[in-house]
Amino acid sequence: MRYTKIALLTFGAGLVLALVVVAAEIDRLARFASAAMALGIAAIPVGMIVDWRLAIKPARRPPVRRGKSPARRAAPAARLRSPRKPARPKR
Repeated sequence: MRYTKIALLTFGAGLVLALVVVAAEIDRLARFASAAMALGIAAIPVGMIVDWRLAIKPARRPPVRRGKSPARRAAPAARLRSPRKPARPKR
């Protein structure tokens, strides 16, 4: 909802600016406020489509291909243990 939120904030900023223009009778900012509201209204469907495409994109991942399994190594030869000393008798 990232781009939809930006479009709604643009429309809201234009609306607040239009309220200020009407209340303070500032004619210079009237066109800017109108353009901001129009841009915000026009950007809402575009933002919704982009957000929807971004939300769907991770679900369409191609299947993971597994590489060849590593070659098995021969079992190591039995290790020769060094001869142990006999245990000391307990007292």
